[in-house]
Amino acid sequence: MVDHRSVDVGEVRLAYQMSGPPDAPPLVLLHALGEDATDWEAVVPALARSRRVYALDLRGHGRSDWPGDYSLELMQADVLRFLDALGLGRVDLIGHSMGGIVAYLLAEDHPQRVSRLVLEDVPVPRPREPSTPARPDGALTFDWEMVLAVRRQIDQPDSRWLERLGQITAETLVLAGGPHSHVPQDGVAELARRIPGGRVVTIPVGHLIHHAAPEAFTEAVSAFLEENFRPARQA
Repeated sequence: MVDHRSVDVGEVRLAYQMSGPPDAPPLVLLHALGEDATDWEAVVPALARSRRVYALDLRGHGRSDWPGDYSLELMQADVLRFLDALGLGRVDLIGHSMGGIVAYLLAEDHPQRVSRLVLEDVPVPRPREPSTPARPDGALTFDWEMVLAVRRQIDQPDSRWLERLGQITAETLVLAGGPHSHVPQDGVAELARRIPGGRVVTIPVGHLIHHAAPEAFTEAVSAFLEENFRPARQA
């Protein structure tokens, strides 16, 4: 059963979904840009068999506050305060795309808080050609100002993000979406190489791995979290 809750983390109130045995090790899920906690519904039941799963709505998304002030660093600070508010010490952390950036920033700055890290099709932080996205029509489940702020940071990331990947101490699994993903796969591989002990598994279904191949995703992630990691296909 999924429990819907929210918690005040200082500047904002974060909504989250919680499932799994209360005494199981904590696992925190961070969604991609424009998504929310419901994005993980296809994989949460399998993950929650052995983990206490916390799926967040990051600031500017879903049922969490839309404060108008946005950056990936603020999202990272929100997640850290979330862990503190719930009394969670070391956690396993999964981040998809933008959520993966938030996840590795937390692992860089607070390595003592992240035991195992899974980065799902996350770009390496290098400058890219800026582009201005077009706002979708109709009502949105996220703040469009947040999208613009975050896209600017992804296009021109802080150089320290790249430099500090080597400070991550968490065991790290990088899942790559393969040639059908819009994220350059050489960059995904570089991300893994720069993290000490980082390892790559390619599930060639595109950027939305946990949607397109939920069983393959949960199999790879669960094996990694249980320390029985044996990649069937390595990039």
